[in-house]
Amino acid sequence: MSSRPLSRRTLLAVVGLGGVEALLAACSGAASPQAVVTSTSTSTVVAAPQTGTSGSAALPSGASSAGPTTAGGIAASTAQSDAASSEAQSSAAQSTAVQSSPAQSSTGASSSTAPSNTSPAVPTGTPVHVRLYQSDGRTYGVGLPIIVYLSQKITDGKPFASATKVTVDGVAVAGAWYFQKSGIYPGYPLEAHYRLENYWPAHAAINLDLPVKGLSAGTGLVFDDSLTLKMSTGAKNITTVDGATERLRLTTDGVAKFDFPVSLGKASTPTFTGTKVVMERDKIERMVGTTPGDEYDLQVPWSVRLTNSGEFIHAASWNGGNIGQRSTSNGCTNLNVDDAQRYFNFATIGDVAVYVNTGGGAMPVWDGYGDWNLSWAQWKRGGSVATS
Repeated sequence: MSSRPLSRRTLLAVVGLGGVEALLAACSGAASPQAVVTSTSTSTVVAAPQTGTSGSAALPSGASSAGPTTAGGIAASTAQSDAASSEAQSSAAQSTAVQSSPAQSSTGASSSTAPSNTSPAVPTGTPVHVRLYQSDGRTYGVGLPIIVYLSQKITDGKPFASATKVTVDGVAVAGAWYFQKSGIYPGYPLEAHYRLENYWPAHAAINLDLPVKGLSAGTGLVFDDSLTLKMSTGAKNITTVDGATERLRLTTDGVAKFDFPVSLGKASTPTFTGTKVVMERDKIERMVGTTPGDEYDLQVPWSVRLTNSGEFIHAASWNGGNIGQRSTSNGCTNLNVDDAQRYFNFATIGDVAVYVNTGGGAMPVWDGYGDWNLSWAQWKRGGSVATS
């Protein structure tokens, strides 16, 4: 079957992030720079984007993701939905003239002060709209940052950061925003991720209040909506994948759950090292390779996405002889079919996956949710927009 054109999300992600780095090789048995991968079945999508104040419409549970791309067999992230939500309702503060009480002079004459208006000037300019990635009432893994998308490239993040209020189980916490280019949604060139120094606590209630409507976003820019979010975390699920032993091990709240053999990316198409976060789950991912001598058209079951550029943990029945023995994939984590199904059914959006000894470079922070690959000191600087 001939290759299909790039998906809108993939093309936007690659162009917007300015990286041929996003065109990486992964996911099946041999290098395939011209591979095209198309999702053909239902995937569990992280959440419907949210705008306005709170109570956004959630994405239907049966939403599909479709996404062709080129790049050595790597599937590009595709699952997107634009669920509408209510517009933010924020009343403008009303100034009140203050008049002092009359004071009697020693001669009996009264005096009074003139009314005064002390309200500061309201910022004006091009509106900046903010939308959320997560949805109210959803449960996520402990590694998923709070993610927002902005309709303009703001130049001052200090008012945004100062207005942010986040609580965990009712207690205020001190996290930080990190801004970076975004190519996920048309018309939203910037995204910001909010996290703590360490992962969220497990089994916790997380509330965000982002009252930024009317605040300055830089010279000639002003935020036009405010947001709130109420979400929860589930168990602390941590997957560790070791290229030296060709094993995947998962613990949940500190208790061992899985220990599976794997095959990672071969030397020419190595798997990224570093900390990744589960982005989506696809029951079937169609992977089409068009490189001469390496053509294939596979329906790949039980696929768990880890990067925008297309690294998955997935079943690989064709690679059974190498699983647990040596790394021969194009960058994905190959599992035996039964193991892949068990992992797929257990994984939650936001779960953490730590990769060591893969022979590959560090996962870029922009390639999905690579947030945990930056130190806390680097993170607090705010990325492309200063926040302090």
